[in-house]
Amino acid sequence: MPKEYRTIQEVAGPLMLIKDVEGVTYNELGEIELASGERRRCRVLEINGTDALVQLFENSAGINLSNSKVRFLGHGIELGVSEDMLGRVFDGMGHAKDSKVEIIPEKRMDINGVPMNPAARNYPDEFIQTGVSAIDGLNTLVRGQKLPIFSGSGLPHASLAAQIARQAKVLGTNEKFAVVFAAIGITFEEANFFITDFKKTGAMERTVLFINLANDPAIERIATPRMALTAAEYLAFDKGMHVLVIMTDITNYADALREVSAARKEVPGRRGYPGYMYTDLATLYERAGRLKGKDGSITLIPILTMPEDDKTHPIPDLTGYITEGQIILSRELYRKNIAPPIDVLPSLSRLKDKGIGKGKTREDHANTMNQLFAAYARGKEAKELMVILGEAALSDVDKLYAKFADEFEKQYVSQGYNNNRTIEETLSIGWKLLFILPRSELKRIKDEYLDLYYGK
Repeated sequence: MPKEYRTIQEVAGPLMLIKDVEGVTYNELGEIELASGERRRCRVLEINGTDALVQLFENSAGINLSNSKVRFLGHGIELGVSEDMLGRVFDGMGHAKDSKVEIIPEKRMDINGVPMNPAARNYPDEFIQTGVSAIDGLNTLVRGQKLPIFSGSGLPHASLAAQIARQAKVLGTNEKFAVVFAAIGITFEEANFFITDFKKTGAMERTVLFINLANDPAIERIATPRMALTAAEYLAFDKGMHVLVIMTDITNYADALREVSAARKEVPGRRGYPGYMYTDLATLYERAGRLKGKDGSITLIPILTMPEDDKTHPIPDLTGYITEGQIILSRELYRKNIAPPIDVLPSLSRLKDKGIGKGKTREDHANTMNQLFAAYARGKEAKELMVILGEAALSDVDKLYAKFADEFEKQYVSQGYNNNRTIEETLSIGWKLLFILPRSELKRIKDEYLDLYYGK
């Protein structure tokens, strides 16, 4: 039986100081019992000699210092895992939220996980088809990759996240594929959108959903992504599944980190975020990947809204350093009714070359991808010139490029949120658009592929 302490010294906001404790460790879970018999949970933030500073999961209202007692449970926050998690909805602490019974765990895992040994990692090189042309064709997602989506407030990242969760699959295999979806600090309306969407489309059967609402405590927000990654590690490395983890919104997670840091009176870093935010985000993102000798894999798509659409803000800035590229949503395209409004030029998947080509997608993929990028960039320049100097200043070829840019946005990027395109469809739309340009302009494509596909 854990030892009980009646030595609560003070409570300040979400923090509580307990004196004269023995053998208590950092991150250990504790339980506070109020005089009424009500129990609340807390987590050890700091140990100073025999003093323990803990953080409360629930609010501090009604805690009477002299009548309340605390006991420490001897372990950190754990998640009970089992294959029965698929198709279920949990709150940010891993408790059933869908009015069904709690699952019977096969085992309990510490949510902080164990860092992956870099030498045991397998290089990501298998194509994942998301059904979204702007990702599959131009910024390809590869199994085991970390590819964030940088969005802005009010942009439809939720619809894109739900679309990827519904459509994503590894091609040409019958391997088990699962989605772990972590919603961090979102509104009830958004949570409802995800649950209804997954149930309606049948994607729920292969999905584990963790939902932390905006009115839940900040400490729970910090635990939610770790809960999701723990479930993913179990499904991937114990059960051999390919797991896609989608997290939205990392900005809410970082804000909770800042709130906790301020409560602890730590010295703030850039924009008030803690100086260790880089390390903290890395402990999340680096849990994705593939392990040698294991069949499963974890692919991670974190979604974050950039405050004021600023990609130099600390959250997108640090995320960009840790992950392998980014998909950027554009407000300008959103205003033009392009759905999803993916801005392909500043977007980047650093592993795209590894997941495409013969036997993975198609032999002409790399050539057409480079040509589409180049033609779209030149088309956008031609359109800017047209705005400044008028259409008369453009050469005939420039006018074709300007037309290409418009058609590219309308046909290739804009496909709606319910259209699931195969990689073949995406490539043939690319070829159809390249036919707008004369063959002599397509300098980035080998002649053999032009003979095969140009104008066909």
